[in-house]
Amino acid sequence: MSYLAREASNLSEDFWAELDAAVVSAAKKVLTGRRFLHLFGPLGIGTDSVAVDDADQLSEQAEDGLLVTAGRKYVQIPMIYDDFKIFAKDLESSKKAGFPIDFSKAIASASICAFKEDKLIYFGNQALGYTGLMTAGGANKINKKDWSKGENAFADVAASIEMLMAKSIYGTYSLVVSPDLYLQMQRLQAGTGLLEVERVEKLVDGHLYKTPVLGKEKAVLVCSEATNMDLVVGQDMAAAYLEQTELNHSFRILETAFPRIKREQAIVVFG
Repeated sequence: MSYLAREASNLSEDFWAELDAAVVSAAKKVLTGRRFLHLFGPLGIGTDSVAVDDADQLSEQAEDGLLVTAGRKYVQIPMIYDDFKIFAKDLESSKKAGFPIDFSKAIASASICAFKEDKLIYFGNQALGYTGLMTAGGANKINKKDWSKGENAFADVAASIEMLMAKSIYGTYSLVVSPDLYLQMQRLQAGTGLLEVERVEKLVDGHLYKTPVLGKEKAVLVCSEATNMDLVVGQDMAAAYLEQTELNHSFRILETAFPRIKREQAIVVFG
C-alpha cells in the first residue's frame, strides 16, 4: 500500500483526479513563498531530514585524524496537514444526479495547509526550532517609515536593495508585503505619473507579492537565489485517505516542507 493509502478506498480514479485538481487550484491561490523561493524537491515522503548549511560559516575542520563539516546541521522536514470529511450520502447523491462532486471541504483544507506553509516560511516555528524569513537572527533590519506618505516606500525598498548590494549579495530581489502596506502604495507619485506601487515593483523587477500571513505593517525583502535560501519539499501537497467511518470518508491534505535559509544576511526585515 502506498503512503497516501488511496487504494484502501473504493473511490474511483476520476474522483482522485478531480480531488487533486481542486487541491492544487486552491493551494495556488494562497501560496506566496513558492512564487519566489526555489524548490528543493519533491524528495519523497521517505526523506525525513536534510542538511542545512550556513553559507557564511561552512568549512571543513580536521582534528586528530577526524574530518567534519562545520556550519552544517540536519533538520527534520515537518508535516503540514489538515483533515476533512466527505459524506457518503453526498457522493451517492452526486453520482445518481450526475452532478459534479462538491469539494468545498477539500478546498478549505488545502487553503489552510497553504496558509500554514506560508506561515512557516515567514515566521518559522520557535517551539519546534524552525527559522522563518521574518525571524532569522542574522537578518538585516530597516526601520520602516510611513509608507502612506511621500516616497517612503520607494526609499525604504531602495535602501534595502542597496544594503544587500553593499554586502555583495546580488541576484533576484523579492519583496513581500502585508495587504495594508500594499494598499498604502496605491498612490500617484507626484511628478512621475506612476503609482508608488509601480515604482516599487520596478525596483524588484516585478517580484512583488502580498500575503495576509504577515499581518499588518510588515514587509520583508530577500535575495531569493538558491544559494541563499530555498523551500525543502519532501512530499508535495496531496490528499491521503484516512478511513471510512459511519459510512463517511475521511481524508488528510498533507505535505512535508520547510524553508531552508542558508544565508540570513540575504534577508532585510522592515520593522
